[in-house]
Amino acid sequence: MEQVYHAITLLWFNVYWFAVAAITLRVVFKRRAIGVSFAWLMIIYVLPLVGILAYLLFGELNLGRKRAKRAKQTFGPYARWFRRAYRDCLPDTEALRPYGKSINALCERQLGISALSGHKLSLQSIPAQILTQLVEDIAAAQHSIHIEFYIWYPGGLADEVAEALCQAAARGVSIKLLLDAAGSREFFNSQWPETLTDAGVEVVAALNVSPFRMFFQRLDLRLHRKIVVIDNLIAYTGSMNLVDPDYFKVGSNIGKWVDIMVRIAGPAVSVLDCIHAWDWENETQERHFSTPPAQQSCPAVAPLDVVQVIPSGPGMPEEIIHQALLQSIYQARKSIVITTPYLVPSELLLFALESAARRGIRLDIIVPGRNDSLMVEWASRAFFGELLSAGVRLHRYNGGMLHTKSVVIDDTHCLVGTVNLDMRSLWLNFEVTLAIDDPKFTEQLSQLQRRYLENTTEIDARQWRQRPLLKRLFEQFFYLFSPLL
Repeated sequence: MEQVYHAITLLWFNVYWFAVAAITLRVVFKRRAIGVSFAWLMIIYVLPLVGILAYLLFGELNLGRKRAKRAKQTFGPYARWFRRAYRDCLPDTEALRPYGKSINALCERQLGISALSGHKLSLQSIPAQILTQLVEDIAAAQHSIHIEFYIWYPGGLADEVAEALCQAAARGVSIKLLLDAAGSREFFNSQWPETLTDAGVEVVAALNVSPFRMFFQRLDLRLHRKIVVIDNLIAYTGSMNLVDPDYFKVGSNIGKWVDIMVRIAGPAVSVLDCIHAWDWENETQERHFSTPPAQQSCPAVAPLDVVQVIPSGPGMPEEIIHQALLQSIYQARKSIVITTPYLVPSELLLFALESAARRGIRLDIIVPGRNDSLMVEWASRAFFGELLSAGVRLHRYNGGMLHTKSVVIDDTHCLVGTVNLDMRSLWLNFEVTLAIDDPKFTEQLSQLQRRYLENTTEIDARQWRQRPLLKRLFEQFFYLFSPLL
């Protein structure tokens, strides 16, 4: 019997070390950022069984074999649609300002999506007004409404949006509603899916989560986009999910969620509509190309504003939003102001931020005073000391859960959308960002950021260095999990 135990122990030992060696080689040969690879190896060696299981589930960008193949196959036709739709509607690239020209060159080569001008942009920062305006636009819809969100949480004004969709469907408007299965689980557990379906709304859950699927695709890979397109004339995108802050996570003791949305009229609306169509096809295998923008909506003069729509996610060129963000930071000459709910930067982004501060750029980063994720909160703090030492000014927002994702460069151009400054958003999720080269709109966003700053507490570098050792240990421990955040 003792020999049997010895054989089992020896077998288990060999299997364990074979698994560790195999995973180690897999991490090394993936050739990701050194920091990410090192973090994964630390997790695997410090927490062996947990680390191996975590890597198998979350360590690689696994969309599922069929879905990944479908996403790769469908990107080609959509890229060709972009080129055809806008061949008569492109601004003169020589007339673009330097920032718009460089972002356009990056996205045109990588995505086939050009920068476009001739927009009417409205920055909306009060949730009640955003939802009320959305209800009004839905009530005026005549042909189609295409919606996708990470979170739809029932209650309050969010229910009024659902009722408006039912009324629109009753008068013959075609409505396609795509919601992330995990983020919108409260919605799918409510009466609204059945009510909307009965009214004629097509309701689809994206990236379903189940114990069976976990072995074939990453469970934490999410549809994080927020897009509404009405009649292919008006679009919304930004940081806000379809939630009423008076009802959403009210018991979490972090305050109301603070968000923005951009209401858009102009040729970029068709691009956002096409992104929705791409996501819809990946989930349902049904194709419905967006109608190209009317030629009369394309400016015939040198552009005064430029909007570059930048989608990212599996099946699209890797890290495209990450590249656009890095390019924007390196182009800064005077100032950078960033708002983000989650600050767990990649190695390259951390270096870019520190470099900007060290070359004399005034760099302010605003994060929530209290975060809804404990792990992210502690992991973020692990970067504070390094950023403060480089001269970055860090501010904690005291007015609630600051969820706005915005970057303003030199008060003249900006990035705004769904992307958090963490590895999940920059490398994994389906996201969308607008790179806007429009001084008038950017000034409105700068004013909003200044209002945020008035309600913050700046972190003092000297006091931060004197924080207790126990907090430093917590920060470094959760830093090990940064690849999962």
